[in-house]
Amino acid sequence: MEQKRIRVAVVGAAGRMGREVLRAVASDPAFELVAAIDRTEIGTNIRDFIGALGPSIVVEEHFEPALDRTKPDVTIEFSHQSVALDHARAATERHISFVFGMTGISEAHLSQMRELCEKHQTPGMYVPNFAIGAVLMMRFAEMAAKWLPDAEVIEFHHDRKEDAPSGTAMLTAQKIGDARVQEPTPLPTPLLKAEGARGGVVSSVPVHSVRLPGLLAHQEVIFGGPGETLTIRHDSLDRASFMQGVKHCAKQVRTLQGLTVGLDKILF
Repeated sequence: MEQKRIRVAVVGAAGRMGREVLRAVASDPAFELVAAIDRTEIGTNIRDFIGALGPSIVVEEHFEPALDRTKPDVTIEFSHQSVALDHARAATERHISFVFGMTGISEAHLSQMRELCEKHQTPGMYVPNFAIGAVLMMRFAEMAAKWLPDAEVIEFHHDRKEDAPSGTAMLTAQKIGDARVQEPTPLPTPLLKAEGARGGVVSSVPVHSVRLPGLLAHQEVIFGGPGETLTIRHDSLDRASFMQGVKHCAKQVRTLQGLTVGLDKILF
């Protein structure tokens, strides 16, 4: 018996990440692409973005009418954090699962999304980083923190990224803090010649953010111990690096319960 394809609506479809998702979903026989939603490029056929590979679907503006008309199983969204909660509410009310990758989601929003998933008994996912290598980087950092409690994180992103530190850097620092069995070495009171020179502090881990044209998404975690350092680095050189994780989440989300945060929850 042929397995039922997963019906997918892509939100933020006209953006760079959205177009990459359209390509990934359209080329995978496990999915049926049924809707493309965005506030720009309205009325444009997605074939203008991804070629004849995709179905003949035009970009539409309004989220809820698109869901009602196309009845997807899952929405994949890389739009803006300002609409995340409203879209989570609209999707779960219709028992449609969501996979969110937009940046800047707050803990308060995550808490409300968790309540929505539980109320409507519809699972959803929020993933700070969909790259398999980035998830492995965080797992390796978590392992290293048990033995090397002194660490700093440096994250590098393109100049259009609004939030700092990145969600990946925040999560990495939190995982390091949780995994430590020793306290980090106390640092001397710094003499700061420029405010912020030592970065921000998350779970007692200094975190530094770089924003420059030419970058995409990169992160270093540097551990220091007596007479040694350990550097764990991940580089996303193309948005295609996120697509394996995106598709894995879209395939798995409906088997989960409540709100799942992080790709690692379904990889390990």
